[in-house]
Amino acid sequence: MVPPFLFAITVHEFAHGWMALRKGDPTARDAGRLTLNPLYHLDLFGTIMLLLVGFGWAKPVPVNPYNLRDPIKDGLWISLAGPAANLLSAFFFGMIIRLVGLDSVSLSDHRTIYTTLIQMLIFAMQINIILAVFNLLPIPPLDGSGILRGLLPRESLGWYYQYERYGQFLLMGIIMLGFVTGINVFGMFFQPFLVFFSRMFAGF
Repeated sequence: MVPPFLFAITVHEFAHGWMALRKGDPTARDAGRLTLNPLYHLDLFGTIMLLLVGFGWAKPVPVNPYNLRDPIKDGLWISLAGPAANLLSAFFFGMIIRLVGLDSVSLSDHRTIYTTLIQMLIFAMQINIILAVFNLLPIPPLDGSGILRGLLPRESLGWYYQYERYGQFLLMGIIMLGFVTGINVFGMFFQPFLVFFSRMFAGF
């Protein structure tokens, strides 16, 4: 699981930095974050969580809105770049799975390198889909909140900034609800998207 996950978060953060540079902000490049080397994107606590519970996160790419021509509209494209990169990656891995085919291998057999590689391809596709969908949620500090801000009319931005102050508590509340109740709230939300895109990209 680790190599596909590292690839997914690296592509995600690189895409943010690349789009920011295109919009006029070199902050990520100057900080050495415009790279596909995952070591530059790892977050200590996020990595520990990955090893302990199988899911973690990377360090957010720094963006200086004062370097952008239109911080709100440019911020929309910067926010969108990460999930878009993950969906494109999922499509790429899905196409490889289609080319390789799954009929000739039993995915429950862990004894062969070939089977392990197939499982890594499947997980790589799935984790990229999940990261894309998760980050599109309009809850700060996820990318979806930046997209929401860019889509709102200017007169509604006051409401948005109030929402932004408390949005992270909403995110933590949903996560804690899952721990307390044992109900995988995000899993229930992700499942339809995971099924839809897996069928579209890989045919299963």
